[in-house]
Amino acid sequence: MLRVAIAQVNPVVGDLEGNAHLVADAARRAHAQGAAVLLAPELCLTGYPPEDLLLRPAFMDACERVLSSLAHGLADLPGLRVVVGHPMRQTGVPDLQSRSLSVPRRFNAASVLGEGRVLGTYCKRELPNYQVFDERRYFVSGREAGTQALVFEAAGMRLGVLICEDAWFDEPAALAREAGAQALCVLNASPFHLDKAFEREQRMAERARATGLPLLYAHLVGGQDEVVFDGASFAVDAHGRLGARAPMFESHLLLVDVEPGGAVSGPLASVPEPEAQAWQALVTGVRDYVGKNGFPGVLLGLSGGIDSALVLAVAVDALGAQRVRAVMMPSPYTADISWIDARDMAMRLGVRYDEIAIAPMFEAFQAGLAPQFAGLAEDATEENIQARVRGTLLMALSNKTGAIVLTTGNKSEMATGYCTLYGDMAGGFAVIKDVAKTLVYRLARWKNDQPVLRADGSTGPVIPQRIITRAPSAELRPNQTDQDSLPPYEVLDAIVEHYMEQDRSIDDIVAAGYQRADVERVTRLLKVNEYKRRQAPVGIRITHRAFGRDWRYPITSRFRA
Repeated sequence: MLRVAIAQVNPVVGDLEGNAHLVADAARRAHAQGAAVLLAPELCLTGYPPEDLLLRPAFMDACERVLSSLAHGLADLPGLRVVVGHPMRQTGVPDLQSRSLSVPRRFNAASVLGEGRVLGTYCKRELPNYQVFDERRYFVSGREAGTQALVFEAAGMRLGVLICEDAWFDEPAALAREAGAQALCVLNASPFHLDKAFEREQRMAERARATGLPLLYAHLVGGQDEVVFDGASFAVDAHGRLGARAPMFESHLLLVDVEPGGAVSGPLASVPEPEAQAWQALVTGVRDYVGKNGFPGVLLGLSGGIDSALVLAVAVDALGAQRVRAVMMPSPYTADISWIDARDMAMRLGVRYDEIAIAPMFEAFQAGLAPQFAGLAEDATEENIQARVRGTLLMALSNKTGAIVLTTGNKSEMATGYCTLYGDMAGGFAVIKDVAKTLVYRLARWKNDQPVLRADGSTGPVIPQRIITRAPSAELRPNQTDQDSLPPYEVLDAIVEHYMEQDRSIDDIVAAGYQRADVERVTRLLKVNEYKRRQAPVGIRITHRAFGRDWRYPITSRFRA
């Protein structure tokens, strides 16, 4: 029997020594518990994705030094083999594009460490270049590295090494098996989106069955800018049956026993329901963005509406009430129930709560602009001034305290431009940027169904029920509701999903049963507001296609289908 430990760790991009310490600590714990192999995730040494850091020679120099130091530091763990992901460069070989001998090539690599040195290195063959992935910008395929496969021995068993995308294709695993592998070790950095964990397990089960080999899947956990890694590392036997799984969204050391016949066994954590996964992804994204960037806390505008309520609840779960501040900024059009509900929710969660009326500032803007606006009717201009007053106030508080502003706009608003540049879009991190309005409601209801200890010691829902049931409104003019200018959110979100996430044409969406007028209206709004999204803060990705790295459309374009 072979015991393998899977280090589900949360590295920080660029913190090479800190990341190496995570691996070394996991290695010592694994060795103490009888493991002969420790698997660390893809590019664990650098954090993922390191992006253009990889283009800096000084960064690659540091990676080489830290990898060597890590190997040397594990010399006192006899018999343990540590497999760790890192970038590798190769110099003095022809570059296929420039035909130069001096241009270094970079590989997405994994090395086996043992006895104080690097015992072997494998280079990723299949480089993804879709969704958030951009690996062909930085790496060349392992096919050019001069090696076909890497197989190493531990406790009498031979293990083949693959990296992430390699395991989704036939060739790399087949080469490892031909080289004598009796089990596959797959190092991964696979960004989360809803239902991704199930998809991974299905595909890896297919790979295990195709090769007749058990497969161990080591995965990152934690947030990095807009992407979140959900962990849920696992192992399947030679028949593709799940034998072990680590928890989602937690750093964890998963111990898996592999039998010579291909059976695997270990702890089997459950996979949470979709709403719980989305919630944990948002919490992880906020916690790590704030923590890894060193912000002392966060603040947000609390309007009494459902979007800001959801963001507040996520922030408190991520950081604790003491690091969260809510500011209510009523205008002349703010309903009494809005500030009543905002105050109620802040009290339930125990966050600092302040109220700053914007009427005097709004009136000053109106007075100053009156000569310029003479003879012109009021329109969205006056609405946007209110939003921009609020944005200015929040950014002033951020500058003074160091706390980062969390914006509260959802995916439906980002799609249609139902948001104000330098107003409610002003801030440093967009928590629900990839959460459609219909999902906002689902998450709010899910959160209220969870038993929560509130600030006053009672147990109950943290979001006042009226916030969930009342009609959504920006409250920038009298008696305003969102549906005055948008289709019902069930229709809007479905059209956005079809067009933006699934790349379906207008005609296809109409054929699916939606009114052409609604489809053309929503898709037109989506296109003409690209300039706004380019200026939006980074936000957490939870679907397979989010605005940001997934969506790279021209601002100037006349294509309309």
